[in-house]
Amino acid sequence: MTKTQEIKLEPIGYVKRKTKDENVRNRSLTVQVVINPRYITALDGVEDYSHLFIIFYMHKIPKKQEPILKVHPRGRVDIPLQGIFATRTPQRPNPMGLTLVQLIERKENILVVKGLDAYDNTPVLDIKPYNHWDSVAGIKVPEWLKKLKETSS
Repeated sequence: MTKTQEIKLEPIGYVKRKTKDENVRNRSLTVQVVINPRYITALDGVEDYSHLFIIFYMHKIPKKQEPILKVHPRGRVDIPLQGIFATRTPQRPNPMGLTLVQLIERKENILVVKGLDAYDNTPVLDIKPYNHWDSVAGIKVPEWLKKLKETSS
């Protein structure tokens, strides 16, 4: 393995919620993604998409000295331990979030989106448009994920 090099990322913006106490798991809420004005021209054309991927840094996740490598999904001990890369746990070596959101509107450097599961003031690292290449038919998921979906409905 080669020596790892330092990677430095700078946020392009941040998440602005109506209140700091909003439930981030409530995907029906709209929030603002406020982009640094220096990137305003980089947003040109984004309003032609219905959905966007928002890539963000999960800044509220405490850093552990020893990385967590396995978890019970959603803390459910009735589901066997899974490797973190097989789950959506926020406990990761690099706490990056990726969420597909619906773009409601663009107002200059502000994107109003629906479905973003990030806290108020979360640093946004990038935005990518969702398009037909991202759509996959006939996906395979593990049985434990199906079980989670059934019990959360």
